[in-house]
Amino acid sequence: MLKMFFFYFFTLFLCLNKNKFWMVQMSLFLSMFIFMNMTINIMNYNNLGYMMGCDMIFYGLIMLSIWICSMMIMASEKLYTYNYYIIFFLLNVVFLLLMLYMTFSVLNLFLFYLFFEGSLIPTLFLIIGWGYQPERIQAGLYLLFYTLFASLPLLLGIFYIFENLNCMMIYFLKFFNYNFYLLYFSMIMAFLVKMPMYFVHLWLPKAHVEAPVSGSMILAGIMLKLGGYGLLRVLILLQMINFKFNFVWIIISLVGGFYICLKCLCQIDMKALIAYSSVAHMSLIIGGIMTMNYWGYLGSYLLMIGHGLCSSGMFCLANMNYERLQSRSLFMNKGMMNFMPSLSLWWFMLLSSAMAAPPSLNLMGEISLINSLISWSWFTMIMLMLISFFSAVYSLYLYSYTQHGKYNLSIYKFYTGLSREYLLLMLHWLPLNMLILKIDYFMIWF
Repeated sequence: MLKMFFFYFFTLFLCLNKNKFWMVQMSLFLSMFIFMNMTINIMNYNNLGYMMGCDMIFYGLIMLSIWICSMMIMASEKLYTYNYYIIFFLLNVVFLLLMLYMTFSVLNLFLFYLFFEGSLIPTLFLIIGWGYQPERIQAGLYLLFYTLFASLPLLLGIFYIFENLNCMMIYFLKFFNYNFYLLYFSMIMAFLVKMPMYFVHLWLPKAHVEAPVSGSMILAGIMLKLGGYGLLRVLILLQMINFKFNFVWIIISLVGGFYICLKCLCQIDMKALIAYSSVAHMSLIIGGIMTMNYWGYLGSYLLMIGHGLCSSGMFCLANMNYERLQSRSLFMNKGMMNFMPSLSLWWFMLLSSAMAAPPSLNLMGEISLINSLISWSWFTMIMLMLISFFSAVYSLYLYSYTQHGKYNLSIYKFYTGLSREYLLLMLHWLPLNMLILKIDYFMIWF
């Protein structure tokens, strides 16, 4: 695992030359294929060494991180054209990838916390440095304070565990079971805020709306998954007490998820709508993890991968419209089928994946999560029906509003899709729908 760390570390020096913009992106692509061909045994940890290792959860999330980071550079071509602090941008992206790679590959709980918080800094720089509106400062502060406020108790909880067990290795935590209320809340609140769970989700739409396309892609693609990943790892240690409290989180998530679906129908900003839809998806994942059963565990992992690709692709599409019309308002982005019919197809394909149509990974993930929640309690069926129905409703609302209708007469210049943009969308859509052919890797390893 250390060899990939050094690969990214030395890529940082490549970023110092602004003429190497595309070379950095290609080297990240190359690293993706190197990592893909590393030995992976789906049943246990491998590539162990220097407190780093890799099992199936690590493997999927690291691949997603590398993929999304290389997509971020491809989507930010406008920065390269205008030479807008390009060296700092590349350093930021590669440093962020380095942090995420370390977060997902370290086996030590304290190091995991360190890199988990470290990934916040480059994200903050992306929002404040390359965001569009002056409100980006406020959005950055929201992001910082929400996540840091909940993360301090997590640090204290980790210290407490080390004091008691003299061991920080994630693998060995499964042999212990704590039943302390304070430890339970301090360990999981940081991850629930990061997901984000309903009630602590306000930082997410703000951060998404103000972030540049690269910031939105990494926030939707990876940052939300850090919370789910942390829960999957930490709840092993807190199983007994989680069975007492899981109904609280499941109720908040499902009722909140339904309310967020309704809130999506009130949005007039494309980015805000996609950001709120992420919260609705995450509510299902929290519900699945909290049931503590096989279906929920695997379904949450599957939906994390699927949502990462799908949501990132939708932010790319919203940005393509923004680059042409200089507006994200649904009132301005109407009748786009007249101008870009081929982009209209991509809107349809990504939105159909978002509403869990076959053959996307989202479908398999949602089937698993619905199974796990209904087996936990029959009453969850009501909320699951509403969330599934309304997620289709807001996806169709976004599609029909942007693609159909009479186009805005104030549009005075326009250009159709570029090959780079179509490639970008293809690279989001293909893994999302082709990985269903290797579904056994996601479903049978645990």
